[in-house]
Amino acid sequence: MRRLVLFEDEGYRNLLPLTYWRTCGELRTGYGRLLDHAREVFRPPSLELMCRPELAAVTSARMADAVNRAAAEPAFFCNARLLASQPPLAGPCPAVQWHRDTLVAVAADEALARRLSAEVFLDRAAAREALAGIPTFDFLPGPRLMDYPWDLVQANTDMLLTCWKRLGSPSGIQGLRHEGVHILNPAAVFVDAASVLKPGAVIDAENGPVYIGRNVTVSPNTTIEGPCFIGDGTIVQPGAVLRDGMSIGPRCKVGGELESSIIHGYSNKQHDGFLGHAYVAEWVNLAADTVNSDLKNTYGPVRVPINGREVDSGHMFVGLTIGDHSKTGIGQMFPTGAVVGFGCNIATCEFSPKFVPSFTWVTGSGASPYAVQRCLDVARKVMLRREIRITAAEEAWFRQLPDYACRHEQPSWRSLCGTSEPA
Repeated sequence: MRRLVLFEDEGYRNLLPLTYWRTCGELRTGYGRLLDHAREVFRPPSLELMCRPELAAVTSARMADAVNRAAAEPAFFCNARLLASQPPLAGPCPAVQWHRDTLVAVAADEALARRLSAEVFLDRAAAREALAGIPTFDFLPGPRLMDYPWDLVQANTDMLLTCWKRLGSPSGIQGLRHEGVHILNPAAVFVDAASVLKPGAVIDAENGPVYIGRNVTVSPNTTIEGPCFIGDGTIVQPGAVLRDGMSIGPRCKVGGELESSIIHGYSNKQHDGFLGHAYVAEWVNLAADTVNSDLKNTYGPVRVPINGREVDSGHMFVGLTIGDHSKTGIGQMFPTGAVVGFGCNIATCEFSPKFVPSFTWVTGSGASPYAVQRCLDVARKVMLRREIRITAAEEAWFRQLPDYACRHEQPSWRSLCGTSEPA
């Protein structure tokens, strides 16, 4: 296969707030990120990213892969929102694949590669112009693109099963297993040698495999139902119930009842409370007794405020989507399909607004803007608690995010509170 280049298109907007802090290819489902699945399925000799120019410095500092490299070399360009499930079919070059007016893939020779850039892929009209006259070919039959945050959550259970099979069904309890641990269907359980299962833990893999990574602590009297993935360094607190379809990234702390959700990494939901059919980004703290609804009493499809404008998800179960560096107070409740932006604080002791714009501080008294410097100071402290320092590129981007978010989100915090005083 030619070198693989994953490109962002304008579809990143409908994946906000999750794509403020990362590219589309870095979103998680199953055991890893979309780009990890593409790398595993396509097996390219090299992988590169073409992303929004404003995210290039942050992404370059975070990843070893080349970012926004201009190169007149043959390449296979693939939409970063693709959930890769099979290698592309061999086809002509140059050639292009469209799906419902969305660009999916381009097999480019040197001449065509020279005309393609991050800016071209982000502009639908520019992409159409650059690819005018190029023959079409379905390299990826029935492509599945992640259009909205709930698509990642809906795909998660199937991807947990798929990833287990890709790893060759690696059963084996290698870690420390104390007396009193109960394993149901051990052939579908993997526990890394550096992890610990404490007394009273129940690992139930009868309905799907359970994969537990390195340096994971499963505390006493917990229940983990498969399919489930628990990333390196995570702590499962005493009495936790992880129901089917959980994907937990690295170095999280989880407790209470969790079901069919994705926790991206470095986030805490370690006390009592329910989280279901949700996507929690990084550096989020959900305080004690935080709960979200993921089902309407009418059992009808859930409408979700993407960037403040409601979209019919077409699904019965949709929970909370919460952006990076956001926090809740104790006893916080979220309505079905709620969305919380980047860098928010929600402490109302009642139901949150269904949509909370980025950099908003919401209490029972109302809403006000969250000053970026204050939010950044907290972010530094939170990251240092995991021995991680914010990079210069991340800090510079963090300071630009309030204006960037304001251009994407309606309504703004002003419509919630009618004030201009920062919190």
